[in-house]
Amino acid sequence: MNNHSQNKVGDILVQQGVITAAQLKEAVITQQECGSRLGDVVMAKGWITSFKLYSTLATHLGLPFVNLDIHPADSSLIKSALYGRYLEHLAIPYQLNNGKLTVAIADVCETSMEFIRQQYGDVDYVITSKFDIIWYLQKVGNDFFSDTAVNALSFARPKQSAKQVFTIQQLVQLGLFLSVFFTVLVYWPTQTLIGINMFAGVFFLINFIFKALLAWLGSHRHVDTRISEQMLSELDETTLPMYTILVPMYKEAKTLPIIAAALRRLDYPKSKLDVKLVLEENDTETVQAAKDLGLESYFEIIRVPSSQPQTKPKACNYALNFARGKFITIYDAEDKPDPQQLKKALLTFQNSDDDMICVQARLNYFNTNDSWLTRMFTLEYSIWFDYFLPGLDILRIPIPLGGTSNHFKMDKLREIGLWDPYNVTEDADLGMRITQLGYRVGVVNSTTLEEATGHLGNWIRQRSRWIKGYMQTYLVYMRHPMDTYKSLGHAGFWGFQMFIGGTIMMSLLLPFMYGMYFYWLITQTMALDIYFTPVVLYMSLFNLLVGNGFFIYVYMLGAFKRHNYALIPHALTAPLYWVLLSVAGYKALWQLVYNPFFWEKTTHGLTHFVHEDLDLAENKNAKT
Repeated sequence: MNNHSQNKVGDILVQQGVITAAQLKEAVITQQECGSRLGDVVMAKGWITSFKLYSTLATHLGLPFVNLDIHPADSSLIKSALYGRYLEHLAIPYQLNNGKLTVAIADVCETSMEFIRQQYGDVDYVITSKFDIIWYLQKVGNDFFSDTAVNALSFARPKQSAKQVFTIQQLVQLGLFLSVFFTVLVYWPTQTLIGINMFAGVFFLINFIFKALLAWLGSHRHVDTRISEQMLSELDETTLPMYTILVPMYKEAKTLPIIAAALRRLDYPKSKLDVKLVLEENDTETVQAAKDLGLESYFEIIRVPSSQPQTKPKACNYALNFARGKFITIYDAEDKPDPQQLKKALLTFQNSDDDMICVQARLNYFNTNDSWLTRMFTLEYSIWFDYFLPGLDILRIPIPLGGTSNHFKMDKLREIGLWDPYNVTEDADLGMRITQLGYRVGVVNSTTLEEATGHLGNWIRQRSRWIKGYMQTYLVYMRHPMDTYKSLGHAGFWGFQMFIGGTIMMSLLLPFMYGMYFYWLITQTMALDIYFTPVVLYMSLFNLLVGNGFFIYVYMLGAFKRHNYALIPHALTAPLYWVLLSVAGYKALWQLVYNPFFWEKTTHGLTHFVHEDLDLAENKNAKT
């Protein structure tokens, strides 16, 4: 519709008493500022329902209006190959009467009309709501969308899917290695144990040097793509594209008002937001809570049908069938993103080469001081996002993305195969795939605050899932090491070994190294001397003192850079935190064998900050 036609619809809405003249005036001003259509503006402001808008549009155009929930379309006319086009143009074949097709359409614009003409020729029209079309297609195409979400990657790119945990070749190689290892251990026990100590010492030394290099490179201020206030102020909002936001949730009804309030605070035209609340079909409590909130039209509930694996990446893949944005990001239910983050991500894409298809915002926590665990979590994330990830970017080493606040070009995300539904640390895998396919991940100067879990059991569940996903990712990309080497290059391949493989190995080796040290420290035994030749001994001492000392120092730097000076003394307790990482590592290893695709739920909303935000959000909703 052109502006004149939109204004006519606005006048009808005023005449019918649906909106006031003052609201129409405000909507017209907003429309001029952001370039959206008037109907999208008034719906985004929550002044009118989708049903009322489109029935008014039907009256204006002199066409019948149909409610697809009451009068559904003829499903035999729907072609699964065109699901994406139907959703793109918000139009579906409705009925066939006396040989002539009637099309139900919501988006009455030239591109949609051209699509219909190309597909069906001369047709009759009825108007329906955009949500009617989306919900109808979700209903009739449920099996198709669900199957695609689960199997698309494993079908199109089987080598990059974690659906098969261990290949036969990997199992044979593991069996041969264990056979040789135990044979050598039986016949040459002393030499074998010396060799193990040597391997562990060299590994820790290389890991220390590698992380030191990352921290040094990442400490440079020019690493980030820095978006200034001036750049933001010069951005023309009429040129901003539609932006999809996925919010996957499971059993998080109480945090829904919080994330809704956080997304309302985003500095982005609401009429150009496409927010998908991605909920599990069997999570009736959260689904009902979302309905009860009466959210604006740019929020949409996507119910993911029950199927295995029940994971966040599968849910996101399913929801992506209904996404309409040119760019997309993910937020978790407890997130508090920087209000300008979407604009910063867009400007980062605009100011970067075409090979940058993902922009990662920094993550940190708003409940830092809840407990010792939350303090250590904050220190860890500070060095992760402020030092290590920028260092990886400089060296062109695959960046394991965070589970939230990563922004993608939609077409490129689809091109590389979306998320792996079988990988429980899906964004680490996706970061690896992005690099392997020749694309890049950037880091932007924007931070999303999350809730750090302060309960030990909850922390172990979350961390063991992350490490299990790292194990899955490592197994997938080491099925064909030479292919991975060729696609990543020297730095990328060995960086992958140290950052992904090294994280796994550190968590599994640490208890043995600490155990031997404390056993010697307490008993002063000489029995271990034979297993520590001078070279091994000095290297182990260097790792213990200099290596551990360096990591503690970097933890302090992370606190200093974030101006969290009270956290600096807590960096001294980092070795205790690393022991917990080992506990999570061994749990991850056990689950990798016995329950590889199980998604351990992290319970959110436990901090008092969440309760305070919830009260504030509920008060605002009540006033509204």
